[in-house]
Amino acid sequence: MTKVLVTGATGFIALHCIAQLLEQDYEVVGTIRAPSRKGEVTKAMTDAGLSADKLSFVEADLTKDAGWDDAVKGCEYVLHVASPFTVGVPKDENELIVPAVGGVERVMQAAIRAGVKKTVLTSSCAAIDKTHDGKTHFTEADWTDVDHPKTPPYNKSKTLAERRAWEICNAQTGDNQMALAVVNPAGVVGPVMSDDIGTSNVFIKQIITGEMPGCPKIHLGFVDVRDVASLHLLAMQQDAANGERFIASEREYWFKEIAALFREAGFDKAPTKVLPNFLVKAMGFINPDVKQLSNFVGKEMYTASEKPKKILGWKPRHAGESLVETARYLADNGLTD
Repeated sequence: MTKVLVTGATGFIALHCIAQLLEQDYEVVGTIRAPSRKGEVTKAMTDAGLSADKLSFVEADLTKDAGWDDAVKGCEYVLHVASPFTVGVPKDENELIVPAVGGVERVMQAAIRAGVKKTVLTSSCAAIDKTHDGKTHFTEADWTDVDHPKTPPYNKSKTLAERRAWEICNAQTGDNQMALAVVNPAGVVGPVMSDDIGTSNVFIKQIITGEMPGCPKIHLGFVDVRDVASLHLLAMQQDAANGERFIASEREYWFKEIAALFREAGFDKAPTKVLPNFLVKAMGFINPDVKQLSNFVGKEMYTASEKPKKILGWKPRHAGESLVETARYLADNGLTD
C-alpha cells in the first residue's frame, strides 16, 4: 500500500488532502505539532464518513529538526502543505520567512534521505503576482520580487520557501532523485473540516456578518479547497507534473462582485458601498486584517489555471458557487460568531 506524508495535518487544505487520499485507499501519515491534536484530524475524517484506520501521526514542527525523519519513513510521496500564516502583517517579516524556509529545508532534506519519489509543495499565487512591473496577467513563469520594498512579508515567505525547494531539488545528484511539483493556489474557499476555517474564509465571514464597512477595490482569484486538494493528488500521481508549477485559481472577482453574490444569496449584511483606496489604506494602519487587504487595493490581477487543466486534466468547480456555498456553510454551522 502506498504511504503518503501530509504535513500540517490539522490545516484547512491538509485535511481535504488527507480525506481524498483516504478515499483513494492510500495510507496517510500526518504531522502535528502536539499529540493532543490527533483527535481533530480523526474526528474530521469520521465526520466525513471516512475510516481513520489507515491514518497515523508523527509529531513534528517546521522550526525544529526532531521528528521529520520518522515522519517520512516508508513514504513514497510527501505533500508539504504546512506553512505559517498570520492574518494581518507581522511586525517582523522573519516570523513568517524563517519557519517557511526552514520548514521546506527540513521536509525536503528528510524526504530525499528517505528515498521519497516525489514531494508536492503547497506554495501560493503570492509567490507569483507581486512583480511590481505593472503586470495584470500572470502565469507560472512569473515570480514575486522579494527585493522590492513593497512586497508583503507573506509573499516573501512563500516565494523564498518555494525558491528554496527548487534549489534543494535541483542540487540532487545520483540516479534516484526525488521529483518536485508545486501547487500555487489563489484565495482558497470552501467547506471546512475543523475549527480551522482557512484564511480566505475568514474574509467571507467578515463580509456576511457586516464586519466589513464597505467594498475595497480589490481583485482576487479564488478556488475551492476541494479542488486544491485534488490538484495536489493529480500532481503527485502524474509524472507530467514533475518539475512544474501549477496555478490553482478558478476565476477572479472584484470585492464588490463577491458582496453582490452574497446579497443575492440572502446575506443582507454584505456591504454595498465601494471604499476609496485612500480610506482602505488608512484603515490598514489601525486594523491588521484590513492592512493585509490593503496590499491589493486598486490592482487588477488574473492568474490563469490553463496549465493544470491541460497537463493534468484538472477540473475545478465554479468559484462563485464555492463562495456562496462557503458563506452558507459558515452561517449554518455557527462559524460566524
